[in-house]
Amino acid sequence: MNRRVHVSTRVLGSAMAGALVLTAVSACSGQGGGPVTLKLVAADYGENAETSSKHYWDDVSKAFEAANPGIKVQVEVDSWTDIGKKVDDMIAAGKSPDLLQSGGFADQVAAGRLYPAADVLSMDTQAKFMDNFAHAGQVLGTQYGIPFVSSSRVLFYNKAIFKQAGVAQPPTTWNELRAAAEKIKAKVPGVTPYGLPLGPEEAPAESMLWTLSGGGSISDDVGNYTIDSDQNQATFNWLKNNLVSTGLTYPDPGRMNRTPVFQDFAAGKVAMLNGHPTLLRMASAGKIDFGTAPIPKKDGVGRTGSLGVADWMMAFKANGHKNEIKKFLSFVYSRDNQLKFDEQYNLLPVTQDAFTQMSSDPKHEDLKQFAVGLANASFYPFGDPAWGEVSNRIKAGIGQAVTGDPKQVLGGLQDAAVKEAARVRKQ
Repeated sequence: MNRRVHVSTRVLGSAMAGALVLTAVSACSGQGGGPVTLKLVAADYGENAETSSKHYWDDVSKAFEAANPGIKVQVEVDSWTDIGKKVDDMIAAGKSPDLLQSGGFADQVAAGRLYPAADVLSMDTQAKFMDNFAHAGQVLGTQYGIPFVSSSRVLFYNKAIFKQAGVAQPPTTWNELRAAAEKIKAKVPGVTPYGLPLGPEEAPAESMLWTLSGGGSISDDVGNYTIDSDQNQATFNWLKNNLVSTGLTYPDPGRMNRTPVFQDFAAGKVAMLNGHPTLLRMASAGKIDFGTAPIPKKDGVGRTGSLGVADWMMAFKANGHKNEIKKFLSFVYSRDNQLKFDEQYNLLPVTQDAFTQMSSDPKHEDLKQFAVGLANASFYPFGDPAWGEVSNRIKAGIGQAVTGDPKQVLGGLQDAAVKEAARVRKQ
C-alpha cells in the first residue's frame, strides 16, 4: 500500500550535525507502529438485539481485517435517538470517530471535520453511486456525504382491520383517512386507528410527510426554512383537531418513536401508518395481512411523490487515516456487502450494481413501490450545515404541535432554525 508517511527529524547536537531521520514504517504493513485502528460509529436499523445492525458491521469488519491485517476496525452501533449526542460527546472529548454512518453530514462539514468524498473513495467506488444521491451529498458543490442506503415512505394498512371496520379501500385523501380511522375506532376496539410517531426517532420524517402532503415543506427551493408557513400551520391544526384530539392516534404522539409504532403494527395493534421498507419484513414476520398505498394528501393540494430518505457515511479527518478509510470504504461498498445490508433491512441501494441486482430479483418485487416513490421524492435539506441542529430541534419539539398550540410550536422551531442558519453562516 502506498501510504504517505510523515517523517520526523531531530537535531541531537553539534556532534550530530547531520539530522537523524526517524523513518516511520507504514502501519499498513503491520510493522513498526502496529496496525491502525479505525473507529466506526453506525446507526442501528434493527428493532431488537437480534436484528441489530451491529451483527452486520461486526461481520464486515472481521472480513475486512482478515483481508487487511494492518488495519483494525472498532465498531460502535447506537440507536437513532442517541447517536447524534454520542458522536458530539466523542468529538468534544478529543476521541473523534474515523467514520460515521448516520442521517446527516452538513453540520460536520461546517465544522471542517470531514474529508471530501473524493479523498476517501477510489475511482471505482465513486463510479458506482447513482447520480441523484451523489448530488444530494454535496455542500457548496463539493461532495462530503457518501450515500449509504435509501428509502421512501408509503402508507401501510391492515387489511383484516379494514374489513372488520367496513373500510373498502385505503385512503387517498386526509378526509378519507379520518373517515376510515373513525370507523376503525367505532368497530375495532383496542386498535389505534392511525399510528402517528412524532417522537425523536421519526419526527423529521413523519412531520415532513404531513407537510408535503398538505402542500408545504420544511424548507423552500432555495434553502430558507418554512417550518411555520401557513400551509404547515394548517396541516398541524388539522392533525390536532381531526386525529389526535378525537382519539384516533396515540394520546401523545410526541412520545411515540418509530420502533414501538412499527412493532404495534406488526402485532395487529395499529391499523394505518406511514412506513419505510423495513416494515415489510416486520409485518410479514408478524403474519399481518397488510397492503400499501401512496401517502394520502390534502384534497387537491399535496405534492406528488414521497419523502426520499438517504442515510450517509462520512469520513473524519481528525485521526489522519485517509488511506485506511479509503480501503475500508472500497470493501463496504462492494456489491455483496451492500446487498447484504439492503436485503436484511429491506432498504434501497444507492450503488448502481446493487440496485440492478435487486431490481432484477423477483423476491424484491415489493420494493418497487418504494423505488417509484423516489422518482418524484422531496428530500431533507441535507446540504445545509444548519440541518443537523434543526433536525434535532424538530425531533425534540414538533410532537407538541399536535397536543399544544401549533402556531406557537412551529413558530418557535422556525425562529430557532433561522438563528441556527445565521450562526452557521458566520463561521
